[in-house]
Amino acid sequence: MTAPEPSRTYDAVIVGGGHNGLVAAAYLARAGRSVLVLERLDHTGGAAVSTRPFPGVDARLSRYSYLVSLLPRKIVRDLGLDFRLRTRTISSYTPAERDGRPTGLLIGGGERRTREAFARLTGSDREYRAWQRFYDMTGRVARRVFPTLTEPLPTREELRRTVGDEEAWRALFEEPIGVAVEEHFTDDLVRGVVLTDALIGTFADAHDPSLKQNRCFLYHVIGGGTGAWDVPVGGMGALTDALADAARAAGAVIATGHEAVRIATDGRTAEVTHRTADGEGVAATRHVLVNASPQELAALTGDTPPPPAEGAQLKVNMLLERLPRLRDTSVDPREAFAGTFHIAEGYGQLGAAYAQAASGELPAEPPSEIYCHSLTDPTILGPDLAARGYQTLTLFGLHAPARLFARDNDAVREELLKATLARLDAHLAEPLADCLATDAQGRPCLEARSPLDLERDLGLPGGNIFHRELSWPHAQEGTGRWGVETRHTGVLLCGAGAVRGGGVSGVPGHNAAMAVLEAGEG
Repeated sequence: MTAPEPSRTYDAVIVGGGHNGLVAAAYLARAGRSVLVLERLDHTGGAAVSTRPFPGVDARLSRYSYLVSLLPRKIVRDLGLDFRLRTRTISSYTPAERDGRPTGLLIGGGERRTREAFARLTGSDREYRAWQRFYDMTGRVARRVFPTLTEPLPTREELRRTVGDEEAWRALFEEPIGVAVEEHFTDDLVRGVVLTDALIGTFADAHDPSLKQNRCFLYHVIGGGTGAWDVPVGGMGALTDALADAARAAGAVIATGHEAVRIATDGRTAEVTHRTADGEGVAATRHVLVNASPQELAALTGDTPPPPAEGAQLKVNMLLERLPRLRDTSVDPREAFAGTFHIAEGYGQLGAAYAQAASGELPAEPPSEIYCHSLTDPTILGPDLAARGYQTLTLFGLHAPARLFARDNDAVREELLKATLARLDAHLAEPLADCLATDAQGRPCLEARSPLDLERDLGLPGGNIFHRELSWPHAQEGTGRWGVETRHTGVLLCGAGAVRGGGVSGVPGHNAAMAVLEAGEG
């Protein structure tokens, strides 16, 4: 823990040492500003950390956030980060049963192989050609929209002109994404694979009139200008460790174990009161950047909080002695689990699961997706585990809104976990339980987290991984020039709840730093 100098006035105080706060700190410190980062936990990183969750087991897992798409290479270059990503050779595998036999759809491994997989599943080339047309369209949007994320907010019409494709604009920005999915595809399983990107951490139906599913889909297909989701080498903590190193090297002071409890500002200067185990302190500053949720910002400034957020996912981390065999023997498990392994994510299944959860019931067939980090990046395993063939599995369950866990978080979490793993087992030639490793106490290496667990552990409001519903990447009333401004001059929101926030991107941190530097003070 580094203690701030009690009488020091800083050019910027950053509340929260998650990845966005560290990005802002590094940019500002490199520009010659004096920077203090206050982090309530005993470590930096927020939800983007690597930990060893299983006692006595040398496996360093990305415990919460786990894949990277939205991090601009610009930020990596600007800050000189020692950080690498690896591309997954397989995009996804979705098991299914057709005509009483196990089969599935493997996407990746080259164009010819993917085309053959579509034909084997659906009986023709039609769905593959539709897939190409649809993702050619989203690819064009990605190449045009992604670079705008680190620029001042465009207006809606400016972004529309940037997209330059009225069909794509209609499909992604104006009509529920379910319309486009149903227009392009006919196969239920293929439709479901497409729709999943609209539902990650977002509780919505394909035809939700709010279009929050469209916003989720958009962020999932524009990352890096390609939509590819890559594996962070060394786990997600490698990114936040590199960011913390960059910030410190540039002169930023990072004080862990310091919880900000109040922000007072007169529009020209501000004071941030922070608490430690030894008492309270006050840091004076020109700018405060809050790398926390909008709810936490309101609590710090004494404002009326925004509507409550709600998370909607089950996160499960596992360590296996070996990958399980599949009922579909045409696919090697090392390929099936290298990409995104979709479970109970047919289009009809997703709709049914949403309807059941919206009515207050656990989905009968909980949808989820799995991937194996260690297949792409074995460095997260100790040498002994790697030599013995151990593998990690990360499961992300959909349509699990926080409201379902309110009556008894532990009991509901276990019930949902059991049902989710049962859906996976239905596609395996052996039970997953037979493959799980055990920790030093002989317990299975498996941990599950509900939205309420994430709220408790990380301060995520309602367990929402985006802090609130994702925003459109263009200006709206009151969003300001960079999408980070608040009603308090000099107080900026640099967390996931900022406009163009959400995901592991660093974009809100970059944009808040740019807003400070544009102000020309300090």
